[in-house]
Formats: sequence, C-alpha cells, structure tokens
Amino acid sequence: MEANLSFIRGHVEEGVALGEIGLDYKIKVKKELQWRVFEELLDIAFESNKPIILHCRYSHKRTFEMVKEKKIEKAVFHWYSGSLDLLDEILSRGYFISATPALVYSPPHQEAIKRAPIEKILLETDTPVSYQGREARPKDVQVSLGEVARLKKLDRSIVAEQTTANASQLFGVSFRNKAA
Repeated sequence: MEANLSFIRGHVEEGVALGEIGLDYKIKVKKELQWRVFEELLDIAFESNKPIILHCRYSHKRTFEMVKEKKIEKAVFHWYSGSLDLLDEILSRGYFISATPALVYSPPHQEAIKRAPIEKILLETDTPVSYQGREARPKDVQVSLGEVARLKKLDRSIVAEQTTANASQLFGVSFRNKAA
C-alpha cells in the first residue's frame, strides 16, 4: 500500500486529476482499510490541488462526507446512483456527476441525471467495464451522450457542447474542435 501511495505522490503532477478513487462497499475489503487509503488519496489530491474522480459503490454518503471533510473543491462522482437528497448536497458544493452507458438500464442513474443540471454533468464510458455482458469501448461515450440528451430532452449537440465545457472547467484543460 505504501509503495503505491508513494508512486502516486511522485507522479500526481503528471495527470489532470486523481482517480478513480473512493470507497466500494460491495467488494470484500475491510471498510477501515478503504477509509485509510481513501483518506491518504484525498490528502494527495488536496495538496496537489487536483480534481478527483470518485468511485462510491454502495458508499455514496460516506464518500461525500470524507471529500467534504478534506475540503476538496473539485470532484466528479462517477456513475452516481445514490439518493437524490445526497445528490442535491453534492451539487450544492459545486461537484459534478458523470453519465455512463448504464443510463440505458439503471433507474437510479437515470433519476440522478434527470435531477442534475446539465452544467454539472460529464460524459464517460467506464471502459473497460461490461454493461449487460458487453465490454464498453471509448466510442460508447455516444451512448452516454444519447441517453443524457433523451433524459434531459435536449439536442445531442447541446449536451456535447455543455459536457465538454464542464470537463474543460473541472480538469483545467482546453478541448479544440478537430474541424477548427
């Protein structure tokens, strides 16, 4: 564990964010160990002023509380499917959530995306995870885009422009249009 944390500390400046980090209460790893490692990673993110990409399977509330306690300013809650009350707290702190191809079949994820303003949503694929027996690929971001557009009743181009601007804002990077 210490070797991994040392490696991350030594290379954190090479990336635009620290992630995917967080808590996963479905896996068989003691919660106390997860909390300790996550706390160390949050310290690294805070010290380096890097945004974080959060994994919080069955641990939304505890993940949020730890992020808040560490005064992390920039975060995205990956594939958010927790309670809508907690989502409101997450959004009120200025954090983002991400939309994945799971929008095709996950009612909790759909409700979160419907509730969040488009200005607080990012698109992703969660590659190489499998969705309903099919391994996701980077091109599947188009699935995420289409589902967000459908749920928000917005044109795909508006969703694409806004979520790209959101990613640029969160990660501090500029995306240029290939056609330009």
